[in-house]
Amino acid sequence: MERFDVLIVGSGHGGAQCAIALRQAGFAGTMAVIGEDPELPYERPPLSKDYLKGEKAFERILIRAPAFWDERHVTMLRGRRVVAVDAVAKTVTDDAGATIGYDALVWSAGGSARRLACSGHDLAGVHAIRTRRDVDQLLAELPATRQVVVIGGGYIGLEAAAALVKADKQVVVLEAMDRVLARVAGEPLSRFYETEHRAQGVAIRTGARVECLEERDGRVCGVRLADGEVLPADMVIVGIGIIPEVAPLLEAGAAGGNGVRVDAQCRTSLPDIFAIGDCALHVNAYADGAEIRLESVQNANDQANVVAKTLTGQATRYDAVPWFWSNQYDLKLQTVGLSTGHDATVLRGDPAARSFSVVYLKHGRVIALDCVNAMRDYVQGKRLVAERMVVDPAQLADPAVVLKEL
Repeated sequence: MERFDVLIVGSGHGGAQCAIALRQAGFAGTMAVIGEDPELPYERPPLSKDYLKGEKAFERILIRAPAFWDERHVTMLRGRRVVAVDAVAKTVTDDAGATIGYDALVWSAGGSARRLACSGHDLAGVHAIRTRRDVDQLLAELPATRQVVVIGGGYIGLEAAAALVKADKQVVVLEAMDRVLARVAGEPLSRFYETEHRAQGVAIRTGARVECLEERDGRVCGVRLADGEVLPADMVIVGIGIIPEVAPLLEAGAAGGNGVRVDAQCRTSLPDIFAIGDCALHVNAYADGAEIRLESVQNANDQANVVAKTLTGQATRYDAVPWFWSNQYDLKLQTVGLSTGHDATVLRGDPAARSFSVVYLKHGRVIALDCVNAMRDYVQGKRLVAERMVVDPAQLADPAVVLKEL
């Protein structure tokens, strides 16, 4: 049986960064990264952006060059899915029945794309955007595709829509809520992106309920809505969130539910088992102390660094300001903080100029900013969020007032 001092489950951003940070911190023990993906660790955000558009080759989105892992003696166990954890014996079992031992286990398995619950969800031509394999399959079908329906008006869906309409496809985005980005942004930002996508030729349909996917010869050919309308579709892209991959940990007795619960050092309730990234349910100071999961590269990397420091005896705790980004057309959106629960918004700049920020307040304090083509606001606004500063809304609304002066 193979055994490692540290075994990292998941080869995404969090898993890769944990291995990198452990070696940077001087950890000299044996280490392995086991992941379902057959590839070496690669960046996921470009999958719905540059990689989908054909602007970046796969080699350019690798997190590190292949030689990096060999030089640092990180064993890569690729194409293997962990299906069980024995927290007493300190072993995991993979989908081929092999057993691997560990002294410390870092769970960074992320999540799987949530699938539609309706009939037709498994037809040919129905795609998610979660892995390189997903996008490669989508790209292989693209030459024979004219009409695309994107289900889900979140960042993945909108980024895919932007890429595909530029590839001269007819694109419809279906969002069940009354506006796109409703779960993550305020109404001013949602309406701005709806307007931008429509101007580029994307049809945005809000309040749209999908009844089922229709098929012809085993392949999707349409999307039937709850009101009976059928939208023709050569391809359907589903971007309705993820399901955290934590079943083996929960079955082993770890506390959790929608994710696995971790403390400030990213420890689970099981001995010597940590969890990081999309699947880690943690108390977040920027969400008023609520337990949340953060699906972002920043969160995965920061939690990975916390685990690496903890395993090498350095006192630390997770308390990072959340940040995200999205590229659509020539628009770069940068978000800092969490806008959930805001009770006021301040518009800074003019959306018509395609450079502006939305500042979110709660009880007068700045809790988040969404910055579109406004990098200076993003960089300077981070401190306002970190210090939960109370700022005069009139000053926030005035683009002539530099945020760092506040």
